[in-house]
Amino acid sequence: MLDVYLRGDVDRISPEAPVPVVRVRERKLALGGAANVAQNVAALGATAELVAIIGKDVPGTLLRDMLGGIGAEERALVEGARPTTTKTRVLARAQQVVRFDEEEDADVSGEEIDSLMAAVSRAVDDADALVLEDYNKGVLIPAVIEHAVSRARGRGIPIVVDPKFRNFFAYRGATVFKPNRRELETALGAAVSLDHPEALPETFRRLGVEHLLLTLGERGMALLSADGSTHRIPTTAREVYDVVGAGDTVTAYLATMLAAGATMREAAVIANFAAGVEVGKLGAATVSVDEVLEAYDAYRAHIATATA
Repeated sequence: MLDVYLRGDVDRISPEAPVPVVRVRERKLALGGAANVAQNVAALGATAELVAIIGKDVPGTLLRDMLGGIGAEERALVEGARPTTTKTRVLARAQQVVRFDEEEDADVSGEEIDSLMAAVSRAVDDADALVLEDYNKGVLIPAVIEHAVSRARGRGIPIVVDPKFRNFFAYRGATVFKPNRRELETALGAAVSLDHPEALPETFRRLGVEHLLLTLGERGMALLSADGSTHRIPTTAREVYDVVGAGDTVTAYLATMLAAGATMREAAVIANFAAGVEVGKLGAATVSVDEVLEAYDAYRAHIATATA
């Protein structure tokens, strides 16, 4: 999806309705949704190929150009009948005044499904990891999910899933499933207690995945595995400025680290450091390898001081 930011000033109220008049001073375009994950993968020095549907419209053309600008492979973008998902935010003095969305989120059908299946096959056959980034926009329907997972498992590559509610239980066979705690509890219809893990085997049975990575806000993350092991990963954020985009950063780092041969625990810890850097930035932002290394060194120095 394409993110549009209109920034300006408010000096008066409209005479037409009791709403502020924003005089726009700046217009900024950004890669949003799964494209932001691709952008974070590219910032790591890896190559991302994005499989998605865009419209035959100006926002679709802009997305292609922007993906090309970061070195992401955009051959798998499918042009459909629907418009390119575009989210426009109007901001005045760093305060969001309104957001309006231009999109069609009904499930894909007909030739669009065939085109997506073919694009998935080509992309997965060249990949070292697969990310399924779901935004409930109608692209990741069960047939597409099952095809992607089956193709990736056939090649033995890791599968990272960032789910949404609509097809929450359709990702059986994934390597790591990355909902936040609220999303997981809503889908299961029950609270998830990390202090009483006896219910976790049933959770894994229902999901059919190897690992769960739960984001816990200021409490960091928890890595749970189907074999019963549990690892708590404390937050490393030194200052939380804006949490927007942190989940995308975690997803990108998880997938790239697993593709490079990291263990699940190693990938989760590194992704946690990347998230700690990202929340210190405004909006959805990328995180470089050097920034993660700097955050790791600062964290080690802080621990050494605290225990001296």
